[in-house]
Amino acid sequence: MASTRNTVLDEWMTEHGYSSNALARDLNTAIENFTGRPGRFDGRTVRDWKSGRVRWPNAATRAALEDVTGLEAEALGFVRRTRTAAAAIPAAPSEDDVIRRRFLAGATGADLAAATPPQRVGFTDVQRLHSKLDGLVADDDRDGGNPDMERRAGGLTDYALRLQQNGSASQRVRSQLYAVAASFADMAMWAAVDDHRPNDAQRHLNRALTLAGLANDPEVQFRVWRHAAGLYAQTGLQVDALAALEKARSFSIVRRDPLHASLGHAMTALQLATMGRTREVDRSLHHARESLERAVPDAPRSPFMAFYDRAELAGLTQSVYLTIGRYEDAEASGYRSLARLRPELVRNRALALADLAKAQFQQGEVDQAVATACTIPVRGRSGRVVGRLKTFTQQLDRLAPGAAATRQWKDHLSEAS
Repeated sequence: MASTRNTVLDEWMTEHGYSSNALARDLNTAIENFTGRPGRFDGRTVRDWKSGRVRWPNAATRAALEDVTGLEAEALGFVRRTRTAAAAIPAAPSEDDVIRRRFLAGATGADLAAATPPQRVGFTDVQRLHSKLDGLVADDDRDGGNPDMERRAGGLTDYALRLQQNGSASQRVRSQLYAVAASFADMAMWAAVDDHRPNDAQRHLNRALTLAGLANDPEVQFRVWRHAAGLYAQTGLQVDALAALEKARSFSIVRRDPLHASLGHAMTALQLATMGRTREVDRSLHHARESLERAVPDAPRSPFMAFYDRAELAGLTQSVYLTIGRYEDAEASGYRSLARLRPELVRNRALALADLAKAQFQQGEVDQAVATACTIPVRGRSGRVVGRLKTFTQQLDRLAPGAAATRQWKDHLSEAS
């Protein structure tokens, strides 16, 4: 009977950049982690699997494949031999299985930080960590940063590092563990920045920068340095903030992906505006728009970039124009942003509305500004939003203390608190 080619394994290797020899090397490392002795796989072994000449590897090989790929043998296109009834009796779950199932049960970062890590770590463990990361990103989009998010992200950082230190893993898995640990530390930092707690944010930043360097993942490094710029700007270190953005734009992901390039230029425009370098602002915004036009919308990217699109660029442009006093342009950009913002980005909508209210107030449209501010969703009021609203309230008290609009705003704040 002619063998059937294992196209599933072939496609998985292509997708993950594996040659036959490279996969054999990682499998040999996995076998050594299990047994203390290197495996004996070579490129020919893997080619036999892909050709279908070997349809069901032995148990040790299957364990090594799962460790390296994160997938069971059948999910990689191998065909299980017919088993007897006795062989079909399920084995008791291992301690590793029990720990991994805690992810599916919704364990918190603190729970996982206290858990005993599994002895073997594979791509499946990394994927489960990424599912936790996706959840944090969604919560940030909706609610903004807060102490609870900071604690959750910090606990998950600790757990990822315990996997790194106490579990056996291939080099590829170790690199991905550093990357996801850096992402959790970055989330903890950004939660503190968004909540206006720079001292706490600095502690997480130091950790995120170290882990991102160990991961050597340009997308993670871009994100950490971009968020570092936000922290530096918040603490008044404007020159350091600009240097951090220049560092973020130096990574290869910016050259490969125009969407990252666009975000880097837009953030640079905002920082230049903050520093009063207005002549350079329009050039950076032009580069941001031009790069966004070249970006492929559905290219594979981390969930951290899902927020960035035409709506977000319009929102950042609004902030730039507000900073340099172009209030009419800021108002127009704000409306463009709000018209395009996706409903799940609640915090970003709150920021855009707060900036729109400021732009209207600066043009003397007090009643309209208050009407806009009253539509800001309560759930998305992170520390940054609260800071904008505090400034808005102070301006109303100073410039229109007895106006009906000011009383309306104070009543609204009382009802929302």
